[in-house]
Amino acid sequence: MKYILVLDQGTTSTRAIIFDECARIVGIAQQEFRQIYPQAGYVEHDPIDILSSARSVISEALTRGKVKYSQLMAMGITNQRETIVMWDKTTGEPVYNAIVWQCRRTTNYCEELIKNGYTDLIYKKTGLKIDPYFSATKIKWILDNVDKAKKLLKEGNLCIGTVDTYLMWELSGHKIYKTDYTNASRTMLFNIHDLKWDEELCNLFKVDLNILPEVLSSGANYGYTSSDVLGCEIPICGVAGDQQCSLFGQLCINNGDLKVTYGTGCFLLMNTADKAIESKNGLLTTLACSITDKPNYALEGSVFVGGAIIQWLRDELQLIKKASDTEKIANSVPDTNNAVIVPAFVGLGAPYWDSKATGLICGLTRGVNKKHIVRACLESICYQVYDVVDSMKKDTNIDLNDIKVDGGASSNNFIMQFQSDILNSTIIRPSNIEVTALGACFLAGLTAKVWNNIDEVSQLNGVDKKFYNQFDEEKRNLLLTNWHNAVNKTLTK
Repeated sequence: MKYILVLDQGTTSTRAIIFDECARIVGIAQQEFRQIYPQAGYVEHDPIDILSSARSVISEALTRGKVKYSQLMAMGITNQRETIVMWDKTTGEPVYNAIVWQCRRTTNYCEELIKNGYTDLIYKKTGLKIDPYFSATKIKWILDNVDKAKKLLKEGNLCIGTVDTYLMWELSGHKIYKTDYTNASRTMLFNIHDLKWDEELCNLFKVDLNILPEVLSSGANYGYTSSDVLGCEIPICGVAGDQQCSLFGQLCINNGDLKVTYGTGCFLLMNTADKAIESKNGLLTTLACSITDKPNYALEGSVFVGGAIIQWLRDELQLIKKASDTEKIANSVPDTNNAVIVPAFVGLGAPYWDSKATGLICGLTRGVNKKHIVRACLESICYQVYDVVDSMKKDTNIDLNDIKVDGGASSNNFIMQFQSDILNSTIIRPSNIEVTALGACFLAGLTAKVWNNIDEVSQLNGVDKKFYNQFDEEKRNLLLTNWHNAVNKTLTK
């Protein structure tokens, strides 16, 4: 039996999953790590925590799956995107905590860039909006504020990378300094049309282009893990940002195929094949996974707070004991009693891009209780997804009848049913909702010739359940009107 190891490094936890040659999970391990909040709007991770969790879960997953290192044909890596790490080339020691994609510390600098007229330049080259979400302004913040980073940069000993690059560097014994097209495309430094680091953008953000990692296709031979680090040399054959991996794992490989991942945030990607569509409706143009040197593009919309609102219910409000409680609670009331929640905890993402927006609860009356609040939180996830899907329809003129879903919150039947209702679309949930890891598995397996082509892997994940619309048009329009009225109250621009 042949096995593939996937390292899935997420925002709140790191997981290792062992797949067999039928793409079945035989071993899995997960470890949460610290979330660091130095001040309001700041979000950081300790890179050492990330690395330590990665090494730990790999060992545990192999033990649980009763798989030996020698049985691993390939390794795939998928990771939280935009989060940036800088470290000493000679020692591997981080110069500062990783600045997480959620972090808003560069909001004022982004506003300066917009004010100074850089919006069109950056969008045309990178497909991205100017926002603290992306890596370039985080890199500049570290270079401006961390003396050790300045010193190493002058000495030529500074390494800069997204989480995939940092992990490959460490797991290879400091031999692999690379990233893939999808991760590079999220930095705001990479030209998605020329497929290379952009000199003009690097100069704008005062980043030395020559010290950035080499960029390869998502399905490629990156090198080997070090036997000194992991106990075996494993070929790393697939690397991609988590959302592009999810798109590939859902086998959304044709023009117009769309998936929604319900994680900490919600991430929607539509495959647009070889066309880099310029959005007129607040979406991003990004690179999708490819196992060739030819680029594959996608339209993307990111909702900053998706499943995170369920964590908020549990940890901050303490209205629930565990996330799975929300489904039963939401179904115990017929509606939200007119309460609407806009979870703009870290601003609003697509299609609004308002980094200064803050959260709002409106429509409160004396009759609103805990159950209504819980239901309103779940509904807010679906409304935000609706707004992004609506923008995709406008940009592509494609009517999206079937939408594939994955991620932790996709297991919540209330959310999936309400999503189908509010979108008037069929929601398709696969048998294995671990499609982000599955995408990395497919990339690695295809590159390592565990499978010969896409047709072979297309048989490896079936459908768990389909959800069909149960709303009439009048009800849907009334709910959407209430939602958009609430959103308008939160917007600052």
